[in-house]
Amino acid sequence: MVGYVYIIQSEKNKSFYVGSTSDLDRRINEHNRGKNKYTKKFLPWILVFSQEFESLQLARRVEYWIKKQKDIKLIQKIILDGKLIKLFS
Repeated sequence: MVGYVYIIQSEKNKSFYVGSTSDLDRRINEHNRGKNKYTKKFLPWILVFSQEFESLQLARRVEYWIKKQKDIKLIQKIILDGKLIKLFS
C-alpha cells in the first residue's frame, strides 16, 4: 500500500502540520472537518505539499523524521523544493 507525507497550512494562523496517510484526499477532508484534535483549532487548512512513497510505513518514518527536526526552515524548504531530500526517495 502506498503512503503519502503531506504538509498542510492553516489559513487562520499560517502554521504548518505534517502528517502521513494512505488516502490523501480523505485525510485532508478530515482535517478540514475538525476530525483532528490539533488541526480543528486552526481551520481551514490548505494542502501545500505531498509526496508519495512506496509504503505507508516509509511515509510514517519520513513524517516522524521531519517532526523530530522541529525546524520550520526545513518544512519551508521542503515546500519550496516540492520534494523531500533524496534520502527518502
